[in-house]
Amino acid sequence: MQRGIYEQLINKLVAAQLQQLDQQQFYVKQHDIDKAEAARLLGQYLGNVVRYALSLLSGDDAVEKQIALSNKIIRLLQAELANQDFEEDLIAVEGKILAAVLSKIDFGVADLDKHLKHITPYSRLSHSELFTGNNSGISLESEIKKEILSADRVSFLVSFIKWTGIRIFERELAEFTARGGELRIITTSYMGATDLKAVAYLSTLPNTQIKVSYNTDNERLHAKAYLFYRNTGFHTGYIGSSNLSRSALTNGLEWNLKITTQEVGQIIDKFQKTFDTYWQDKDFELFDPTRDTEKLRVALKGERRADYSGAAAYFDLKPFPYQSEILERLATERTVHHRYRNLLVAATGTGKTVISAFDFSRYQRSKPSARLLYVAHRKEILQHARATFQGVLKDANFGELWVDGLEPERYDVVFASIQTLGNRLPLLDLSATFYDFIIVDEVHHIAAASYRPVLARFEPEIVLGLTATPERMDGEDILKDFCDTVAAEIRLPEALNRKLLCPFQYFGITDNVDLSAVTWRNGKYVPGELTRLYTQNDVRVNHILTNLQKYLNDMGEVRALCFCVTQEHAQYMAEKFVLAGLKADYLVSANNHQRDELRGQFRRREINYLFVVDIFNEGVDIPEIDVVLFLRPTESLTVFLQQLGRGLRLADGKDCLTVLDFVGNSRPEYDFEGKFRALIGKTNSPVQKEIEDDFPHLPLGCSIVLEKKAKEYVLNNIRSATSVNRSQLINKIQSFGHQTHLPLNLKNFCRFYHLPLQLIYKRGGWKRLCAMAGKVEEFADVNEKEIIRAIGRKWLSCSSITYFEWIRKLARRNFQVNWPELTEAEKQMCLMLHYGRKHPDYWT
Repeated sequence: MQRGIYEQLINKLVAAQLQQLDQQQFYVKQHDIDKAEAARLLGQYLGNVVRYALSLLSGDDAVEKQIALSNKIIRLLQAELANQDFEEDLIAVEGKILAAVLSKIDFGVADLDKHLKHITPYSRLSHSELFTGNNSGISLESEIKKEILSADRVSFLVSFIKWTGIRIFERELAEFTARGGELRIITTSYMGATDLKAVAYLSTLPNTQIKVSYNTDNERLHAKAYLFYRNTGFHTGYIGSSNLSRSALTNGLEWNLKITTQEVGQIIDKFQKTFDTYWQDKDFELFDPTRDTEKLRVALKGERRADYSGAAAYFDLKPFPYQSEILERLATERTVHHRYRNLLVAATGTGKTVISAFDFSRYQRSKPSARLLYVAHRKEILQHARATFQGVLKDANFGELWVDGLEPERYDVVFASIQTLGNRLPLLDLSATFYDFIIVDEVHHIAAASYRPVLARFEPEIVLGLTATPERMDGEDILKDFCDTVAAEIRLPEALNRKLLCPFQYFGITDNVDLSAVTWRNGKYVPGELTRLYTQNDVRVNHILTNLQKYLNDMGEVRALCFCVTQEHAQYMAEKFVLAGLKADYLVSANNHQRDELRGQFRRREINYLFVVDIFNEGVDIPEIDVVLFLRPTESLTVFLQQLGRGLRLADGKDCLTVLDFVGNSRPEYDFEGKFRALIGKTNSPVQKEIEDDFPHLPLGCSIVLEKKAKEYVLNNIRSATSVNRSQLINKIQSFGHQTHLPLNLKNFCRFYHLPLQLIYKRGGWKRLCAMAGKVEEFADVNEKEIIRAIGRKWLSCSSITYFEWIRKLARRNFQVNWPELTEAEKQMCLMLHYGRKHPDYWT
């Protein structure tokens, strides 16, 4: 036996092993079973033995055998304990688990099955679970939402409460307390970490009591625990390190253990008794908002400490680990696969430009006189890129700008706009091999017709394309310019999981403007019609202001970047916000001369709300942005991610990015699915299911909360998106690998996107679509139309497996048939095939 300490019930096996030990060499300590502990110890031991025995029963009728054996054990107990009735403990032979008993009378829910799924925790009510703050499996946030909705009483014991932690449970807490659920919370003013707004909001909920300890010098509460009582007796609790804050509940390296009455009932009992003891302690004072708001405000202010952390540098002179990984992948592409046109896909904020500078720096070591051409479409991007290269290469004189009237003295190292380069290209007296290294930044944004002449004009050793989103709305495939391969990538979800970007809390707010009748032209809403709808009266402005008050901790302490549809819309919103007493302004192309001034005021928080159209889409870094307002629908996924990315930069004192997206009833052409897929990342479940289940699989620290009506708009849009055209299908096939780990095949594709088979064969057939998407080799179209017509008009309307098996059998025989040898059924199927071929409408 192994040496060490035990708490092992001695059975025959253990007794035999002990007898083999030399008593002169080993100290063996045994003691009698304590009478008070006997039932627990023996019950635990028997439970393990019975569990193992039941696992040995296998086969199709394993459950029936296990129930029968379990009932035999119960009957044995009944026979041995004659004065006890175990009859009611016998298991019903059907082998069912009771999941719920709910009253149908006045319950107010139409679909009880759907409701039960919505409120039942993923980890169930009888199993313990450990949540470790990573993104594998179900998030703690999504689980606690279900715990709240299925509980009858809730107790929270936390050191502090943040508004960012409460607002992700706001809907669930409101629903819970409104139906009579009792909520009790104990917290403190320790370190001033609690948000007054969070406590004030909780105090407005019915059936809610909050107790606060102001005596934090002597009474420092560090416990973090959540208890959910149910009248059914299936209580659950969470004990760990997470306070009621966004970071603790979502992305912090916090460990929280879920416990259940069914497994460790004694721990739940101790939890409840200890909580009740604290509740009676006079150090914890009942919070009355009419009496104690100012007292709590003063206490929190007095507890706060100044933050003396230094300012962060713009970039380090050594690549971060993830950037080194990308640089190694680029090197592998060139040295192993001999691919020298490389596409780098990296989420906004992860340092694409920095990576490209290090990549060129490595190349320059082997070729010190290397010539570089850096191409982008905006002056600001070029200025930022040149500054980055100068820092990485430690050369303040590196490179010249060629944009907006600025002319380079030499062409050796140039940062040029695509517009200027395009105009001068025919006149340039440079050889095709003049440049060794060409970088095309924001390659998704530059029209293929603009940058392809540059790539055709020059023959550098290396071409590096940079983008956050290679998928284009126009269906143009930029991969074919880069060896049909993404050389390296770090998408938004991965960047968030690696904590390279600031987590977001995304709130989809029901808009009061209906967009279903707005004209859709060239892949987007007509901007003028949207502007008229958004500026015709102040109703929507009031709706926006109301929701800012609802979701923001302090409307006057934010840096909110607000995206509008047109310059007129941006100016209108800024003026209305100023009239409402808020510090706001707008920045559009018409007042671009004020750009630096307004940007400075925004950073200093002299302006809290800056309304823009697309000026801040890309190439601009203001890390302090902590709120993004989407006041218009964003048709382009690329633009949406760029605009979102403006607020995802990390900054000192910035806990998370708050995103308020006003979601209206949209046209069926509008793509909600792509937007949410980009936020969720790779999963094996469709976007529709993720939305229906309230987003259980999100990047670390992130939350998505859709208001009821907004959720209906989004789901209806996705469900009705069956009018997918061929180009959209091709785009989905091309991006399938970026959205899931599932292999690309017809079954997975249709299930993942909720597309009917009929749609695939109306648009040209699966294999043809895959060929057009570049996923399979081109093939001859011999009999292709006939095959597609047979599948689309005949086979998809047939549900007979026998018939399909017969056709496959014929195909393997090359359709050689010996009629006399066929059975009657086989002859009928041959006739079906014959007449279906001769008369296409035979099947319809």
